[in-house]
Amino acid sequence: MSVGIFGLAFVAMIGMMLVGLPIAVSMALVGIVGGIAAYGVPFMDSIAPVVWGVQNENLLTSIPLFVLLGELLLRSGIADRMYIALSAWLGRMPGGLLHTNIGSCALFAATSGSSVATAATVGTVALPSLHKRGYGMRASLGSLAAGGTLGILIPPSVNMIVYGSLTNTSIGKLFIAGILPGLLLTGCFMLWIWVNSVMSGTVKREEKVPLGERLRTLQFLVPPLVVFGIVMGSLYFGIATTTESAALGVIAALGFAWQSGRLSWDVLRTCFISTARVSGMILLIIVAAFILNLTISLTGIADMMTKWVAGLGLTATGFILALIVFYLILGMFMDVLSMQVATIPITFPIAMALGVDPVWFGIFIVLMCELGMITPPVGMNLFVVHGIRPDKGSIDDVMWGALPYAAIMILFALLLLAVPGIATWLPAKM
Repeated sequence: MSVGIFGLAFVAMIGMMLVGLPIAVSMALVGIVGGIAAYGVPFMDSIAPVVWGVQNENLLTSIPLFVLLGELLLRSGIADRMYIALSAWLGRMPGGLLHTNIGSCALFAATSGSSVATAATVGTVALPSLHKRGYGMRASLGSLAAGGTLGILIPPSVNMIVYGSLTNTSIGKLFIAGILPGLLLTGCFMLWIWVNSVMSGTVKREEKVPLGERLRTLQFLVPPLVVFGIVMGSLYFGIATTTESAALGVIAALGFAWQSGRLSWDVLRTCFISTARVSGMILLIIVAAFILNLTISLTGIADMMTKWVAGLGLTATGFILALIVFYLILGMFMDVLSMQVATIPITFPIAMALGVDPVWFGIFIVLMCELGMITPPVGMNLFVVHGIRPDKGSIDDVMWGALPYAAIMILFALLLLAVPGIATWLPAKM
């Protein structure tokens, strides 16, 4: 299979996804047809061991556990109380509750591996209050859509697990590597809110909350911080594997859900069904990705692409800059998981041949996927936040509101390229 034929196959796969064919089906079709075209029907005998091996990978057990962790904290009402606590501490800053949106998204992201869940959960809590207090819908929706993207950068992150499984990179190191970039990006978002609020002359502040009351609200921040500490602490100090740390997090979440008085059989049933649906979708896509990887590996496409890029004379920096443009365009038409599983098998070998650190590259890929979640017309977070707004308005509001944050993400990617230690310093200390 030549590079030209593979290019056509890749375009065909993207086309099938865009017309609504399931991601897993699109990828598996291209992988199977390409394999049969290159090796004939005997290629089918190679698929069964791959599927069996993927489904028996212990590491992937962490995916349903992290999804369940987020579900338990969502159903137990922890997000509501967390927003109240952060609004008491951040509401006096220029921008008021917009800072609370970003802070709540960052903190909820530390317990949930899903960007969509983060945006939907915090948005449901925040938007009625923002609307009632007269905050502009464009700024409010944009901050929630952008804040929700932190769900896949701040660990634990399902998308980091997918990257790790596709590239055989340490999930623990990826999780640890995401902490500092996640916190810095959160700070950049809040700095923009502050500066924009002051420069526009529409400074919104909440009423000052007495110190005693603010101190009392700190108890609402204990559950997410404890869960984050258990998961990341056990990984950082080598006490537990990724799957074991996820299980410890679930046990802690069950304890907090029971303490809140909302733990019941109905809640557990809802959490388990939602976890099964999300996990089944993710694992099916991963299986399809490995089938496509098998075809790419056997046909030598990755090697040919690496030699082709090397022939262009691109440096590692030039390659990363090209990828920023590539993912910016691709993110306008594909969802996060599609982008990951369709492009990583090609871009990862090239990046490694150019000497890029695999952990750093994982954080970069996740950041680019974050960008795709708020770039129209397919940005998932845009539709999620628009769908829960309390007033009737155009989706243009959330698109324009999220645009400054998309620019911040691009600038942050350039900062990550200039200072790679932002992503590699903490993993090196493990």
